[in-house]
Amino acid sequence: MTLALADYDFELPPELIAQHPAPERSASRLLDGAAQAPVDRIFRDLPGLLSPGDLLVFNDTRVIKARLFGRKASGGAVEALVERVLPSAQGASGVPHAVWAHLRASKSPKPGSVVRFGRRSGGASVSFEEGFDAEVLGRCGPDGELFHLALPADPFALLEAFGHVPLPPYITHEDAPDDERRYQTVFAARPGAVAAPTASLHFDEAVLEALHARGVGTARVTLHVGAGTFQPVRADRIEDHRMHSEWYEVGAQTVDAIQATRAAGGRIVAVGTTTVRSLESAARGGVLQPTTGDTDIFITPGFQFRVVDRLITNFHLPKSTLMMLVSAFAGHAHVMALYRHAIAQRYRFFSYGDAMLLERAGSASV
Repeated sequence: MTLALADYDFELPPELIAQHPAPERSASRLLDGAAQAPVDRIFRDLPGLLSPGDLLVFNDTRVIKARLFGRKASGGAVEALVERVLPSAQGASGVPHAVWAHLRASKSPKPGSVVRFGRRSGGASVSFEEGFDAEVLGRCGPDGELFHLALPADPFALLEAFGHVPLPPYITHEDAPDDERRYQTVFAARPGAVAAPTASLHFDEAVLEALHARGVGTARVTLHVGAGTFQPVRADRIEDHRMHSEWYEVGAQTVDAIQATRAAGGRIVAVGTTTVRSLESAARGGVLQPTTGDTDIFITPGFQFRVVDRLITNFHLPKSTLMMLVSAFAGHAHVMALYRHAIAQRYRFFSYGDAMLLERAGSASV
C-alpha cells in the first residue's frame, strides 16, 4: 500500500465532534467492527463480545491539570501546557522541580526570565496573588520546541492547585468541574498525561464488574500521553513524518499475564492506541519483555503486530498517526469503510465520542 497522507483523510461534519461526554460512560455507542459487516451496539454490550480467558489491557495514566495561565515581568500574557514532569533528580544544574512545557506568548521568554503563573477563575481574568514563579532555563525537546522550566515546589501539587484540565483543541468550551471527572478514567493511577487515553473513558464500575464475572482478565500499562497525539501529519509521504516521544512502562506482572493468556488460548485486547503503542514497543525486540522508557514507535500499514489481537478505540482525527495505526491493525479499506458507516449513522467522534471494536488483520503473534 502506498503510504500517502491523503489515504487517511475523510470529511467529518463538524457537529459530529463530541463537545461533551455521554450522560453515562457506558452509554456511549460501540461500533463492532470485528467482523466484515459493522454492527451498531452500546458500549455496555462489550462483556458479551469477549470470551472467558481474554485479557483486557488498560493504560492507567492519570491526566494532570497541565494548562497554566501566566504573565512575564513585562506584563505580557503567557499560556503554558506542561508536556512532561521531570523526575526529581533530573534537570539543569540539579533543579529538583522541573518540567518541559509548551509556551505560547507574543514573544518567547528568554532563559533566565521568570514567568508568574496564577489562578484563572472564569473568563479571561487571572489572579496572581496566590500564584507561583517559574524560571525559564532554556529550550529543550527534539527540535527545541519546548521550554525547560524550574518550579518552586512539587510540579504535581502546583498543577493541581493552579492548573486546568488540558481539553483537546477541538473541544470549544473551557474546562469545567465535570471535565475533571469525565476526562479521566475510573482507574487512573499514575499522573503524567496531558491527554486522556480516551478509549478507557467508556468503562465504568458496572462494565468492569461484568467483565470480571464473565472471566475476562485485566492488566495495566502506563503511557503518559503527550500533546503530540493531536498534531496532524504534514508530510505527504508518511515515512517522512517524525513521531513524537512519550514515556511508558510495561511491567513484569503485565508481561506474565499476557504470556499466561496466550498459553491458555485467550486473546489480548488493548484498550486504546496508547496501550497498543506500549505493548508493541515492549515487543520491538521480537519478544515481549518488561520495559520502561520513551517510545517514538510509529505504526503504519505493514507493521508486524506481536502482542495485540483486538483493539477498543475511539474515532480519530483525519490524517493523524492514530488513523494510520488503526489502519495498520485492522486493514485500511476496512477501517475507512467503518468510518463511512460511523458518519452515516451519526456516531460521535474524538475524545468525548463513541468507541469501536477492531480485530487484528493478518500477522501472527509471538
